[in-house]
Amino acid sequence: MEENKTFEDFSFNEDLLDGLDAMGFQKPTPIQEEAIPVILEGKDLIACAQTGTGKTAAFLLPILDKIYSQNDNESTINAVIIVPTRELALQIDQAVEGFAYFINVSSLPIYGGGDGMSWEQQKKALVEGVDIVVATPGRFISHLNMDYVDLSKVSHLILDEADRMLDMGFLDDIVKIINYLPKERQNLLFSATMPPTIRTLAKKILVNPEQINLAISKPAAGVLQAAYMVYDENKIDLVCHLIKGKSSYPSILIFSSTRKAVNSIVRALRKNGFQAEGISSDLEQKQRETVLREFKSRRVQILVATDILSRGIDIKDISLVINFDVPSDAEDYVHRVGRTARAASTGVAVTFISPKDQRRFYSIEQLIEMEVRKMPTPPEIGESPKYNPGKKGKGGKRRNFRHKNRGNRKPRGKRK
Repeated sequence: MEENKTFEDFSFNEDLLDGLDAMGFQKPTPIQEEAIPVILEGKDLIACAQTGTGKTAAFLLPILDKIYSQNDNESTINAVIIVPTRELALQIDQAVEGFAYFINVSSLPIYGGGDGMSWEQQKKALVEGVDIVVATPGRFISHLNMDYVDLSKVSHLILDEADRMLDMGFLDDIVKIINYLPKERQNLLFSATMPPTIRTLAKKILVNPEQINLAISKPAAGVLQAAYMVYDENKIDLVCHLIKGKSSYPSILIFSSTRKAVNSIVRALRKNGFQAEGISSDLEQKQRETVLREFKSRRVQILVATDILSRGIDIKDISLVINFDVPSDAEDYVHRVGRTARAASTGVAVTFISPKDQRRFYSIEQLIEMEVRKMPTPPEIGESPKYNPGKKGKGGKRRNFRHKNRGNRKPRGKRK
């Protein structure tokens, strides 16, 4: 890769370059540098790169350049981008709006969870024609079943976060959507990981694809990772201890694995005087958009979320990510901590490890091929379990993690 390469080296249209300049884009990231020439050549592509490396621009920019260069003024769908979540659909639509500020290319996000009015607005745009459709599988199929969507002129199919879509059970929906598309088209598959299921899907839909593999399953180099050994009942106190007085951290993202825990964490933080909001699949779409807007604008310092946000949300300058609990899937850890240190920036990611989660965290360390520094719970908060994942079970027997001075510990109460 050329160190001094710029977006002008791709021979993009001047109006598109003006949009990039207005958004502050100067030099392409490694995934952009490798993927853009392949896409401009019209080849199929399977690309694997971690969260936060610029995958969205890697496929959007060459597609936008192609659509704008055609300049046929037809009101037909040219590109279909399939994504796993409504948040990612909105993010990509917003990226199109920014990149295409000086060019006449339109996009439409298609996702569920709204009211009847949102359905009618989506239907109207699909019937009248739009250049790029960014859709979640289920909602898009609902529109396709009504027979008013014309996909006969689609030239580009992009599957973004393909591994996540398969994890969520969208394989049959993806196949169904593909059956509506023309046989002759360019296919682009982007994924943060490359399990066998993705390889199988790629063989079904891609034709002689180019392959790009960058930093598979590794957190970005700019992420300072650390872990605290802590019992569950001390986690809230530890969160408050870590973020108290941290005005230098304008945006803090806390991940929990359950919706119920999100609500309890938010209540506890507010009780301790912190500005915190929670987001999970329990919220209506408008509520989720409002919460995200408040967080992005820095009116709310702390956002507590389930893994719904670990992928597909582009919030800049998140300085601290806290894993309130260890994710059940080792790959999810990479995506969680990938919310900080986006692109070439830096950030901090802290994980709380209770005895029952030690084996899970050991699996994460095996995946990322590094040992994360373990720190004890501060003495004023409580005793700290030892890190001893062993080869069996989830953290070993309880006695392995008791502090020698266990007599000073407060009653633990009923364990969850």
